[in-house]
Amino acid sequence: MAEEPNASQPASFLPFRPPAIFLMGPTATGKTDLAIALREYLPVDIISVDSALVYRGLDIGSAKPCAVELAKAPHRLIDICDPSEAYSAAQFVTDARREMADITAKGRIPLLVGGTMLYFKALLEGLSDAPAVDPAIRQAIETEAAQKGWPVMHQQLMEVDPDTAAKIHPNHSQRIQRALEVFRATGVPVSVYRQQHQQGGGGAPIEDDYEIFQLALLPHDRKWLHQRIEQRFRQMLVQGFEVEVRALLERGLHSGGHAAHRLFRVVNTQGILNMYNSDTPLRAELPSSRQLLRSTILAAIAALVLLVAVVLPAEYGIDPTG
Repeated sequence: MAEEPNASQPASFLPFRPPAIFLMGPTATGKTDLAIALREYLPVDIISVDSALVYRGLDIGSAKPCAVELAKAPHRLIDICDPSEAYSAAQFVTDARREMADITAKGRIPLLVGGTMLYFKALLEGLSDAPAVDPAIRQAIETEAAQKGWPVMHQQLMEVDPDTAAKIHPNHSQRIQRALEVFRATGVPVSVYRQQHQQGGGGAPIEDDYEIFQLALLPHDRKWLHQRIEQRFRQMLVQGFEVEVRALLERGLHSGGHAAHRLFRVVNTQGILNMYNSDTPLRAELPSSRQLLRSTILAAIAALVLLVAVVLPAEYGIDPTG
């Protein structure tokens, strides 16, 4: 009778899971440059993990890789939606899993790169069974938040779902909005759906199917990062960001209920609207680099990811000495 494998036996006896690399971090830390460089040393194909890059027409404001970069290192899940369309974390998980399976089937390694921590979290932890929400409810919450502020909306969430509210910063608009949407649509707190997921009711975490190597670019000096953001924003202006914003505004995409509205939250919505209505140059409404980075840095700090050495299996022909 053959012996059962045990912990003392070599790792080759264990079930093989294909590798995947997660490269994450705040904006302007050089993730794209590093991802492109990694293609010269590893058999990786890049999947974008960015809630803005999925949209066509949000090229300059989202710092989308340029044509030269994309020709050198194609990115999947870029330019797949119109800004008028909603795109959720659930849809991202479906799309990312499909692309990862395709890359793995070709004998290559998925390299997921971006700064949308909600998407990484959805992949790593799986999804709950929380339902899709009527856009009218989403619109009503955004209108109320514009009048009262997100801290007030957070207090409302605390009253109906204290477990979820306790895990969300009072200014984290996206998570507050999603939790309130679900409760107002169903009367069931998000925490209940999350508990059902933990008991096996939701989508499986990606680590059930892949060996995940997480890497994060987390600068020690915030001042350096603020300077990088300011430089990037000024470069956006030179590239024609004002024209891009005006084109989106002409389509009415600055209003609540449209996906592009979230981009305007980051770059000072009211300032851009004032610029548009008064024909004042966008330069007069520049938000500070600290304002631009606030939400992204908070998300990155909350992620608590570790920089690890990537040890890839021999099946991929990686020579650690080379």
